[in-house]
Amino acid sequence: MASSLTVSLVAAFQASMAVLLVIFYGALSVYMELLDSKSAKMMSKISVKFFLPALEFVKIGRELHAGGGHRYNVILVWACLTHTISFLIGAGAHFIFGMPDWITATIMFNNTTSYPLMLIQALDQTGLLNPLLLEDGGTGYNPVEQAKSYFLVYSVLSSCLTFAIGPQDLLSALAQVQQDREGESEDDDERLHFPTEHTNLLSPQHRPAISSRSTSFFPSRRASATMTPPTRDTNRAIVYERRPSSIISRRRWFELSDRVRWWLLFFYDFLNAPLLGAIAGAIVGLSPILHRAFFNETVDGGIFTAWLTASLENIGILFVSLPVVGAGVSLYSAVTKTSEKGKGKEPTSTPWFTTFYVLAVRFAIWPVISTGIIYYLAKNTNWVGEDPMLWFSMMFMPLGPPAVKLITMVEVSDAKEEDQHKVAKLLAISYAISPVMCFAVVGSLNACQAAKS
Repeated sequence: MASSLTVSLVAAFQASMAVLLVIFYGALSVYMELLDSKSAKMMSKISVKFFLPALEFVKIGRELHAGGGHRYNVILVWACLTHTISFLIGAGAHFIFGMPDWITATIMFNNTTSYPLMLIQALDQTGLLNPLLLEDGGTGYNPVEQAKSYFLVYSVLSSCLTFAIGPQDLLSALAQVQQDREGESEDDDERLHFPTEHTNLLSPQHRPAISSRSTSFFPSRRASATMTPPTRDTNRAIVYERRPSSIISRRRWFELSDRVRWWLLFFYDFLNAPLLGAIAGAIVGLSPILHRAFFNETVDGGIFTAWLTASLENIGILFVSLPVVGAGVSLYSAVTKTSEKGKGKEPTSTPWFTTFYVLAVRFAIWPVISTGIIYYLAKNTNWVGEDPMLWFSMMFMPLGPPAVKLITMVEVSDAKEEDQHKVAKLLAISYAISPVMCFAVVGSLNACQAAKS
């Protein structure tokens, strides 16, 4: 028994190290001046808007059948529950223990896409997932590909919640506006007050400075950005900054009412590429005719399989590794950037209690909670079905290091440089110790086998 446990731990550790090494390669590429932070942003952009939708369409469409949709409904419910619990844990840490405000996002948003996809792939190569395979899986049964589709569905809801709290596209656009206006006079620059996800998307009204701090998800802002109200001229300039130029002309945009423009911006941000890719995959998967056309062999009616589906699958595969490399680039760039800004100043260190709290929640508390809940449901109810791979995937979904996109969210939220440095260091530490997830992997595997027997 001890020997078997040791073998499992070593195999799980090797799988975790495989992912960590890919992150290290991204950091090494920055050190060797092959990539930089701009490259990481471009890699992230094309991965999220191009490669991820293609991967979701292929994986979800292929694995989702008309008779198996209940498995994905369970994942959506589980995603809502886990994110709600994470939000409460993070908000409680902020209000009860007085931790920084960014603790909520750090606890709530973990890496739900590229990291677990690569880890599942590595675990499959070690053979640890073999005990979870169904003996009567049927024709075309591929549990690893099913597990990937489960994680992709879970990540869709995570992306939607990211929009609800702090849409990355909106924040990135506002950050770009600020960069474009750096050449303006100092007085005008100090008066700029850009809308956030908690203010009007169009022409924000004059409000007291305290409202910006009390309603923001990241209220730790620089004083210069919150104390001076915007002028009427700057408000008028903001109205048209976020016009979706690809779908509507500037002249037509001017003719629309404020309400129509607000809703257009809302749906333009919310209906993001990953969500549309998942919806398209679900439609194709649940339609027998479309499923046959896209995923059957050519001789069995798969008229799109050999060319269209194959091409989408080829670019979708890039999403598994490219964002992980980009994570290494972003982490290394963020840490070095904040270190350079801090030269000549008193060194800033991440609070040890905050760091310990985040790491404990992500790598210890959540594994116990998720494994316990799913084990109980699998053993005593039929709510989570009879597929051990689904159980293992659900146990693993809320685990792991925080999402790298938190660096961008904190930067464009106009947080203090001190907070940016702390978040960057915290994320670097989280990914550096991520191989400790081998204990959670072995625990989840044993729980699934116990529930299966």
